[in-house]
Amino acid sequence: QVQLVESGGGLVQPGGSLRLSCAASGIAFSAYSMGWYRQAPGKQRELVATISPSSRTNFADSVKGRFAISRDNAKNTAYLQMNSLKQEDTAVYYCNARLVGQGYWGQGTQVTVSS
Repeated sequence: QVQLVESGGGLVQPGGSLRLSCAASGIAFSAYSMGWYRQAPGKQRELVATISPSSRTNFADSVKGRFAISRDNAKNTAYLQMNSLKQEDTAVYYCNARLVGQGYWGQGTQVTVSS
């Protein structure tokens, strides 16, 4: 049974930071590309960042220079460090695990950026 469990969301003021975690079980974690996506109310889900099994990273233009993605294969966990948060970063953030022919999603964690 595959599970991706996100944590670390919450309410933060503009300019603040949050660190999201995605704990995976039931998959060979080190073989999967891990990604973070987000969905704001009334909008489509969009890519935030991905990290390959070799730790090659990719970011949406809107978060470049502010967000960092990392993984700890020993802990089967992926992270999203979010700095200099803006109100437009408010969304539900979803973790994704992807391998050729396979893909899994977490349940999402809410991030709200507001003063």
